[in-house]
Amino acid sequence: MNICLIKISGKSISSFVKQQMLKTQLQNLYDEYDGIVIVHGAGKEITEWSDKFGLESKFIDGQRVTSKEQMKIVAAVQAGLINSELCAKINAAGFSASGYSGIDRGTFVVNHMNPKLGFVGKPDLIGSIEWIINLLKDNVIPVFSSVCRDKEGNLVNVNADIFAEQLAMYIDVRTVIFLSDVEGVKINGNIEQEITTKDIINGIKSGDITDGMIPKLMSCSSLLENGIEKIWIGLTLNSLFNNKNNIINGTWIKNSGTEYKKLKKTA
Repeated sequence: MNICLIKISGKSISSFVKQQMLKTQLQNLYDEYDGIVIVHGAGKEITEWSDKFGLESKFIDGQRVTSKEQMKIVAAVQAGLINSELCAKINAAGFSASGYSGIDRGTFVVNHMNPKLGFVGKPDLIGSIEWIINLLKDNVIPVFSSVCRDKEGNLVNVNADIFAEQLAMYIDVRTVIFLSDVEGVKINGNIEQEITTKDIINGIKSGDITDGMIPKLMSCSSLLENGIEKIWIGLTLNSLFNNKNNIINGTWIKNSGTEYKKLKKTA
């Protein structure tokens, strides 16, 4: 199948669901792809709800430090509220969407990344992904939160960019679209129309690429290394499809060779 995966950041969810052209933009994707998968974060909302409960939000290299108490908020907001909202809007636009997490159907299990991060990890595939392919064949848009579990059944927070990366590779996605709160990738203060993995390395070294863009662009590099054809980062689907008057909308990322191995060592 010719599959497109859309990863929606927490900061861009509100603009995604409010798009008057949502139906048209999703149809544009279906004109080019056989199936659409959505993965979403909820960072902005998780921070807001954490503040309400008196829990401080801390980050290490763009990853949220997650205690067991804060994991409850992550799961409630991301896998509950935000996932439901996205599915509701997509269904209201005339498409068929169902909500899932990395816990469903025993597909993924998480290995913890760093004790300093707490309940945070990277998912490994342990089950079949055929059920996801079958959903796509039935023209269902699976909408995934990145909440997962570890081997003991504890809820674990997975960075949505990392979850999108893993899922895209396992289901053999052709194109990955990152909708974020940025117009594209900035290098030397300018939004670039196209960059390579080599540019990502240099951007991290120079300090142009920081915070949450580090795991996002490392995921992009890994995707390219593993055969994903095209990756785009920008504000909205409207920016992707309506590039009029040669205005640069978003950034396309391409593979420049074997630099990703160097990236993992230097980042």
